[in-house]
Amino acid sequence: MASQPTNIWVLLGLGLAGIILISRKLKKTIKLDFGAFIHKLQLLPPPQPAPPKAPHPLTSLTFAISDLFNIEGHVSTFGHPEWEKTHEPASSTSPVVSALVEGGATCVGTTVVDELAYGIGGENKHYGTPTNPAVPARVPGGSSSGAAVAVAANLVDFSLGIDTVGGVRVPAGFSGILGFRPSYGAVSHNGIIPVSTSLDTVGWFAKDPNILRRVGHILIQAKFVIQRNPRQIIIADDCFQHLNVPLDRSSELVIKATEKLFGRQVLKHINLEDYISSKVPSLKGSSGQKTNGELKSSLKSLANIMQYLQRHEFKLSHDEWLNIVKPDLHAAVSSQLHEKLEVSDVEIENSKSVRSEMRAAINSLLKDEGILVIPTVADPPPKLGRKEIVSEDYQSRAFSLLSIASISGCCQVTIPLGFYDKYPVSVSLIARHGGDRFLLDTLQTMYTTLQEQADIAANTKSSKSVVSKEESAEIAKEKGNQAYKDKQWQKAIGYYTDAIKLNGNNATYYSNRAQAYLELGSYVPAEVDCTKAIDLDKKNVKAYFRRGTAREMLGYYKEAIDGRGRGIKEMGGKILMENIIGLLRIRIKRGINLVVRDVNKSDPYVVVRMGKQKLKTRMIKKNVNPEWNEDLTLSVTYPLSPFLLTVYDHDTFSKDDKMGYAECDITPFIEALKTKTQDLQNGTIISIIHPTRNNCLAEDSCIVYNDGKFVQDIVLRLQNVKRGEVEIQLQWIDLPGSKGL
Repeated sequence: MASQPTNIWVLLGLGLAGIILISRKLKKTIKLDFGAFIHKLQLLPPPQPAPPKAPHPLTSLTFAISDLFNIEGHVSTFGHPEWEKTHEPASSTSPVVSALVEGGATCVGTTVVDELAYGIGGENKHYGTPTNPAVPARVPGGSSSGAAVAVAANLVDFSLGIDTVGGVRVPAGFSGILGFRPSYGAVSHNGIIPVSTSLDTVGWFAKDPNILRRVGHILIQAKFVIQRNPRQIIIADDCFQHLNVPLDRSSELVIKATEKLFGRQVLKHINLEDYISSKVPSLKGSSGQKTNGELKSSLKSLANIMQYLQRHEFKLSHDEWLNIVKPDLHAAVSSQLHEKLEVSDVEIENSKSVRSEMRAAINSLLKDEGILVIPTVADPPPKLGRKEIVSEDYQSRAFSLLSIASISGCCQVTIPLGFYDKYPVSVSLIARHGGDRFLLDTLQTMYTTLQEQADIAANTKSSKSVVSKEESAEIAKEKGNQAYKDKQWQKAIGYYTDAIKLNGNNATYYSNRAQAYLELGSYVPAEVDCTKAIDLDKKNVKAYFRRGTAREMLGYYKEAIDGRGRGIKEMGGKILMENIIGLLRIRIKRGINLVVRDVNKSDPYVVVRMGKQKLKTRMIKKNVNPEWNEDLTLSVTYPLSPFLLTVYDHDTFSKDDKMGYAECDITPFIEALKTKTQDLQNGTIISIIHPTRNNCLAEDSCIVYNDGKFVQDIVLRLQNVKRGEVEIQLQWIDLPGSKGL
């Protein structure tokens, strides 16, 4: 009995202790507002204008700013208390902040940034780490961590941050909100503590795309233009391949939304690594291009240059303060800022060249109305307190993606796509430098549909309808075709092999795999595949020609000629082999701005005629900018005659409509083939043919000697129509034993 009161007191004590602990936690959360704010303040907008004038565009909206923007009479912390102690209050307010207040918004406080706004994790040991409302046990992302959290926690309608190497994009992705990095130079940097002067941009966060857009119109002040839909949405397939998020929860959501809103013809796929490698030659001269003797990928090299510029320019601005004050810094920041940095004039100039070439490359890819789609971040937000985010591997993966917009200076928007495996998922859209208003308009158009697709994907059960073997084979073939277009020959062979396993009676699969083998120089399996294709389909002309090429490369010249002769016969031409001087391979690349024939679309295909020979490409549905990338091979005899290229629109219930034609004279190309090649270097231009009234050229056409071959790139302007061009390439194939040139 004596022990009972003791037990009661023990229970009461434990209960009180629990209540105190819980109340402290609640008090901390409420008091610190998710830890987002450093200082509360109020910058009030001017009075509303009297009717009938319109109210201010940002009326009734509240916003917060990262604590590196000048506020009159206020000392910014720049993420470190020593900075606040050693600097005087600002004499004026940043023009960016003033513009938003004058636009009707109320500024309610300043928010936490990483130490000296230098990291991408968002953790700050001096002011505390803001709590990520989306995943509280994970980092919020930096450097503008507090600004992102203030929006994610619904404490303000929008907020301002600084994006140097991802300071807005990363926390937007980690917190599941919208984040916009404008084109470099589009928004004033005045009244902001610099991090890296050639990379810094003023970015902003919001949950509502309409608010994000309204803020953009105030800050960017671009002239009004009629809203336009994108002409191309380009998926950077290679960037999505190594994510921890499956494609059906990332890039495929953008693809489905695009198809629903704009049609499939707008979509394009690209290997961004290869594109940058070919378009940014100065990357090869960067000091960080090799690691342990091995070449780095183009994106990793780009990331190295971005980090080098950030560190170099930060030290130029703040090295004196660092040396005098010697602030207590996080180990990761300290190791970078105190590391000895040898800077040569050559490296500085090379970095400038890379930036210039990178901007030109992205602008050329996207032009005025193109959008590039990439992941925002490669990995989910790490746990609080872990060193994962400062590891070399993590930062390499993250900065490879972030460097694209940072180095090119193009604009980028981060878009949340719900959650996968309990973590926020996002993608980013990039537009050309100066395309900020267009990007904000595109976001406004696509946002709701993207969220719908994300919801559908999240709610879809894992069980899917059974797909037939034939359908699966066709899917594998299409993947092979895409890999072939991307010049990933081995990958294409793998997909075609999968298609053959599912349906071994389709001649096209064998013929396509043979072509991929030819690209790799694997002539024996190419010859075997072509023979199998011909056994399955005696009229498969491509298989005859491909087998002829394989046999020629293996030294079986008679068999090669016989095989090609049968291919020519299958085309319906009654041509004597002894009169043939060789074969002309015409690559039909793409159509450009073709005319519309069916209300608001066309289903184009190309027919090429020379004499009695007639070949055609596949039909592409609902596309006035189709990409065929198909090879058509004609036999050539003397006297030379031009070939006629005609574009048709496929109709199901009536005769196919013409969409224009063009005649192409091959005489200059044949004459160029007679040039002696002993002393020619790769890239030598043999001749240039100019557009005249007597030809159908849309622009100058060059005949070039490259890799031991003569090629001619041509853009033909279609005749008898208002508009439309077709881009082609000519290449010659010698026939041993034929009459020859």
